[in-house]
Amino acid sequence: ATEDEAAAAVAAAKTTTVTAFVRARPSRQPLPAHLPRTRVVIPSTTCCAGCGSDRLSKLGEDITETLEVIPRRWKVIQTVRERFACRACERVSQPPAPFHVTPRGLFGASMLAMILFEKFGQHQPLNRQRDRYAHEGVDLSLSTLADQVGACTAALKPLHRLIEAHVLTAERLHGDDTTVPVLAKVRTDIGRIWTYVRDDRPFGGPAPPAALFHYSRDRRGEHPRDHLANYGGILQADAYAGYNELFKPARTPGAVTRALCWAHARRKFFVLADVATQVKRKPGLAPVVSPLALAVTRIDRIFDIERGICGKTADERLAVRQELTTPLVNDLEHWLREKRAMLARHTPVAVAIGYMLKDWTAFTRFLADGRICLTNNAAERALRGIALGRKSWLFAGSDRGGQRAAFMYSLIVTAKLNDIDPQAWLADVLARIADLPQNRLAELLPWNWQPDTSNVPLAQAA
Repeated sequence: ATEDEAAAAVAAAKTTTVTAFVRARPSRQPLPAHLPRTRVVIPSTTCCAGCGSDRLSKLGEDITETLEVIPRRWKVIQTVRERFACRACERVSQPPAPFHVTPRGLFGASMLAMILFEKFGQHQPLNRQRDRYAHEGVDLSLSTLADQVGACTAALKPLHRLIEAHVLTAERLHGDDTTVPVLAKVRTDIGRIWTYVRDDRPFGGPAPPAALFHYSRDRRGEHPRDHLANYGGILQADAYAGYNELFKPARTPGAVTRALCWAHARRKFFVLADVATQVKRKPGLAPVVSPLALAVTRIDRIFDIERGICGKTADERLAVRQELTTPLVNDLEHWLREKRAMLARHTPVAVAIGYMLKDWTAFTRFLADGRICLTNNAAERALRGIALGRKSWLFAGSDRGGQRAAFMYSLIVTAKLNDIDPQAWLADVLARIADLPQNRLAELLPWNWQPDTSNVPLAQAA
């Protein structure tokens, strides 16, 4: 065997199989127990099929469950306000009109929540929603739906400001961005959606998780600088140079602490080590296996330790890292520097190694701070829906459309992070937000939200 093959065999032998991440054989799950059951009993015979006797006694029964769905039903709620005239003074009196979250009150709160969640949570463009409603006998224009979306974002701004304030008071943020095609005169431009995620659960923090999204027409560094203008904590992100202004010591109100993502670094080695992919992309070129396979294996050992301390306090995480992880990281650094010295500067493996060593301090900052995570996966998970949505809606129609999308993603992703049904939450919030004073708006935040049962019949009817 060649030296590369021998090294690859050693790497494979040292690979640790993590039980929680071994794919289980799929099995059929029972239907949800909370769903109502309708019994359909097949009439039994009144006599024995063998001898013809009618002396039968029941031994038991076999039940086969089949899932069914009741088609959506529409109704129009007529809110009647009777007028009365006083025969003594001829004054006309009438109850005030009920509040509607959007002008003219065409749609109820549940209808609005459905439109918003379908568009921004399920990534169904308004034209598809319009076509589906038309098939169900409700013909609505595309402009009407778009106007209602805009009116809802205006009504929900106070709640969005509370989420933004909560995110920007975090000790540590996850930051990332993704592309969004934007319709232009000649061709589509490439806009960006930025996200900043507060999630203290990995180090046992009590603060509820939340996500903040922003839209921009380009990827210039001024955008994260403006988004985090008053932030001075830890930013966990990739090595994008646009964040560098935040890390300068002379910055006001102080430099942001930089922490980099090990998943990004591992991915570079993992992709290069994928022999099958390399053969497909570069026929005839044998991939370099040995340093790549060993790099992935060494990094995986660090990830394995991190899985065991997720959810523990920052002090507990720090103690484990100093005892178990620090020796592995020091050994990895020595190994990377040794391998880089043997490679040409511009080879793919040398570039992957240089990506880590160039910012080694930011990569290893987690060893001195238990609050810092090993990866930036929290931000990548928050952006995953947008990546899926691009296949459905293809592009944003305008900058205003991109801004509305970022606004609604902040609300919907925050609800999901707190295990709240976004559609039910939006329906209740839209029905109640105008009646609450400013000092009680925090009651509607996803982590504080308690459904108002008095609004349920109206929401369901709408």
